[in-house]
Amino acid sequence: MKKLIIQILIFFIIQGFIPCFAQNTLSYDSTGVAPEGNLKDIAWIAGHWKGEAFGGITEEVWTSPLGGSMMGSFKLVVNNEVNFYEILTIAEEGNSLILRLKHFHGDLKGWEEKDETVDFPLVKMTSGKVYFDDFTFERISENEMNIYVVIGHKDGTAEEVKFAYKKSN
Repeated sequence: MKKLIIQILIFFIIQGFIPCFAQNTLSYDSTGVAPEGNLKDIAWIAGHWKGEAFGGITEEVWTSPLGGSMMGSFKLVVNNEVNFYEILTIAEEGNSLILRLKHFHGDLKGWEEKDETVDFPLVKMTSGKVYFDDFTFERISENEMNIYVVIGHKDGTAEEVKFAYKKSN
């Protein structure tokens, strides 16, 4: 009986019915087919957003859908100095979406090689969330949004980080 209960518990954890580590993000299964998605369903991401993370102020700006994509930028400022930037896009590809980004130091020297991007395929969409591979946008209200990202560390560990944003005027 105890073994059956453990198997049922594992099943519900895997299916996402019971919260566990990284409960706000999902990983992409490269053996499956990316789900359908389009930009009109996530146009709520557009805007100028501000929050706090990593001991500083975070700022994210997203454009409205145009030309099959949305464009975003991210900036982290710590002690009144830019720590790093990101340039991001969410693009329609086939019948799905993909989020791509590039990192830059404060002096705009890139982290990734010139022709490389960090890609996050779409995993799942609900009315208030869009899940990319280990990267989730969550609509809280018209003026609040959370972004959850799984960040890997040099020692091989990873953690899910929450960015709580409020829309800025």
